Formats: sequence, C-alpha cells, structure tokens
Amino acid sequence: MSLTLADWLALFTHFLSLSLLAVGGAITTAPDMHRYLVDGCHWLSEAQFNSAIAIAQAAPGPNVLFVALMGWSVGLNAGGGAAGGWHAQALALLGALVAMTGILLPSGVLTYAATRWAHRHRELRAVRAFKAGLAPIVLALLIATGWLMTATHPQPARDGPLWLLTAAVTLLVWRTRLHLLWLIGAGAALGMLGLV
Repeated sequence: MSLTLADWLALFTHFLSLSLLAVGGAITTAPDMHRYLVDGCHWLSEAQFNSAIAIAQAAPGPNVLFVALMGWSVGLNAGGGAAGGWHAQALALLGALVAMTGILLPSGVLTYAATRWAHRHRELRAVRAFKAGLAPIVLALLIATGWLMTATHPQPARDGPLWLLTAAVTLLVWRTRLHLLWLIGAGAALGMLGLV
C-alpha cells in the first residue's frame, strides 16, 4: 500500500474534523476513525486498530496516544511494514505526526478560546446549560466506542469471565476508593494466568 500526498492530506483533514467532534476526548471519535481507517480506506487492519486503542489505554499518559499509534501504523503499512527499513520508519513517524497534529490542533485552539470565554461568562444561563448538556453526549460517545470494541471480538459469548470481571471492577470503582491501578494490575495478572 502506498500513500500519495493527497492521501496524507485526506488523513490530516479527517483528523482535523474529528478533533472538533471529540467532546469528551479523542476516544469518543474512535467509531468514525474505524469507519474511515479500517472500513473505508483499508489503511489499518482490525487488529491494528484494536491494538492501538488497547496499548494506549494500558500505557501511562494521555489516552490520545492511540491516535499516534494509528498514524504510526498507517505510515508503517504505507512503507511496506516493519520489513520496510528506515523508509517505513520515516513514514510511520510522519503518520504519527500527521494524525496527532490533526487531532490536537483544532481542539486545542478551540478549547483555549472557549475556556477563556466561558470563564468570563460563567454566570450566564446558556453557559451552565451547555455544560450540563454535554454530559449525556460524552457518555453516549463512550458507550459507542465500547460497543465497537466489543462487537469486533470474535466470540463474545465465550467471554463470561471477562464480563464478570468488568462488572466487578465497575462496582469496585463506583463503590470503593480502591485505586484504579490496583484493579488494572489485577486484570493484567488474571489475563497473564489465562483466567480472562
């Protein structure tokens, strides 16, 4: 797979537009990224898409790193894969840069301007209503992302232990003050032992 300058520009502009829809974080735009990168352009495989999200969520730091991993994979694929040598690595770096700049630039500028304006006008009824109305939108986008990640799993009916673990962790996070890192570690240990 080879990408032309028009393809790189299309990738950049697509991420620019997604940036303005990323209410609640870039992860909420994952369903459209999947539609564009996997289903539409075939620049990523299903496994590469899911791995990018999983690795970024497991790694410390901002969860927007999955966008860089997707861009990296697009560039690496364009360069012929890992066997493509320095050329593939350079394209992978370009892909990460294009994707991250596209997703961060508009939302960063808009957030800066809107936050300054909203802080100056925080007593306005419209500002308070806007903030209250954003919560259900963010929740729905996060559920859509979770659904997408689950729907691509080959045999969800066999994942009973995983569903139970998810429910247990959800309850623990909701009802206790147990630090989330302990729960992530416990999940990693259970996965390493092959129990989930």
